[in-house]
Amino acid sequence: MKAFISRYLNTHSETSEQHKDTALITHYYKAKHDEVFRAVEEMFPSPSEIKAVSRERGELTITYKGKRRAFVVATIIMVRPFRTAVDFSVTTDSGGPVDFGYSRNLIVQFYEQLDRQFTAVDPG
Repeated sequence: MKAFISRYLNTHSETSEQHKDTALITHYYKAKHDEVFRAVEEMFPSPSEIKAVSRERGELTITYKGKRRAFVVATIIMVRPFRTAVDFSVTTDSGGPVDFGYSRNLIVQFYEQLDRQFTAVDPG
């Protein structure tokens, strides 16, 4: 029951190394940091707006404008040569206390896009 509530009855979702929801576990790619960073930047064309870019910290903040509006923080970190980790944090601006899984589904879509561009690898 708690998993259902946390998945559908909130306005925020984020990924982590050991998330209970397997779709929200940090993804690792066999690619250079700059390649992955550029790909994440390109995932947010107009009307979405990139608000801040910090290549040193590997962070992008985006105002996402799709079916619903959302605030997205993408973190891209090179953990070793040709191994780059990507995490997302999404908070929807639904106007209510719940987004019915929209923030979670948005993260899944982002990872699917990156999975098509880069080879996914194990964290180890």
